Amino acid sequence: MTFDLVVATVGRTAELERFLASVQAQTHPDVRVLVVDQNPDDRIVPLLDDGVVRLRSAAGLSRARNAALPALTADAVAFPDDDCIYPPELLARVAERLEHLDGVTGREPWWTTGAATLTRDNLWNRAISFTIFLRRHVVECVGSFDEALGLPTSSGEEIDYLIRALDAGARIEYDPSIVVDHPRKDGDVAARDGRSVGYLLRKHRYGPRTVARMFMRPAAGIVLHPGRARFHADTLRGRVSGFRR
Repeated sequence: MTFDLVVATVGRTAELERFLASVQAQTHPDVRVLVVDQNPDDRIVPLLDDGVVRLRSAAGLSRARNAALPALTADAVAFPDDDCIYPPELLARVAERLEHLDGVTGREPWWTTGAATLTRDNLWNRAISFTIFLRRHVVECVGSFDEALGLPTSSGEEIDYLIRALDAGARIEYDPSIVVDHPRKDGDVAARDGRSVGYLLRKHRYGPRTVARMFMRPAAGIVLHPGRARFHADTLRGRVSGFRR
C-alpha cells in the first residue's frame, strides 16, 4: 500500500524537519510527502529532499489541503500537521488496518483507549486531522475540505470531512493502538473550537437530541468543574454562536 501525506506548513522549520525525519524513519516503504508551503519565502526549501513534492497555496489550512487533492496518486491519504511526529511503525500498522477498511483514525497519547467504529454521533472525540488515514477512493468521493473551516480562524474541518465520508457509506474505525505524537494545544481556543462544533451541528442537520447534548456538556462543566468554568463557558458560547451562524 502506498501513502500520500499532505502537510500544510507556515512559520515552522524545526518542527517540519522533525516530522520529515520521522517519515524517513518509517518501516513501511512507498511513502510520498506533499508539502503545501504557505510561507512568503523559501525557508523550508533546504529541508526538502528529492522525494518531497512542494506545492503552494493561499493562506488557510483547508485551502492548503485542497491545493494538494489534484496531485494525489497513492492508495491511502493522510493529513499530518507539520509539528507532529510519526512513530516508526505507524504507517505499517495503518496499512494493515486499511486492507479491510475505508479509513482509520488514531489518537493522541492521552485519548480514550476504547476502540470503536465511527458514527456521526461518536466521532467528535475520536478523530483529529493528524490521526486520520483514508483510502484515496474515499477522498475522491468526499472532495474538497470546507474552506469556511480550518486554521487560522476556525477548526473542525476534519470532523466535517469525516461526517461527509460516513454519510457516503465509508467504514472508518477508531484504533487506539495507532498513536501520533503532537504538542498539546496552547492558548485560548475554546470559543473557536466551540463555534466550529456549532457550525457542524447545523450544517449536517443533527437532531435536537444531539444538539441539546452538545450544548448541555459545557453547561454542566461550568457547574461541575468551577476551576475550568471559563473554558466551559467559552465553549458553550462558541457552540451557540456557531450553530446560529
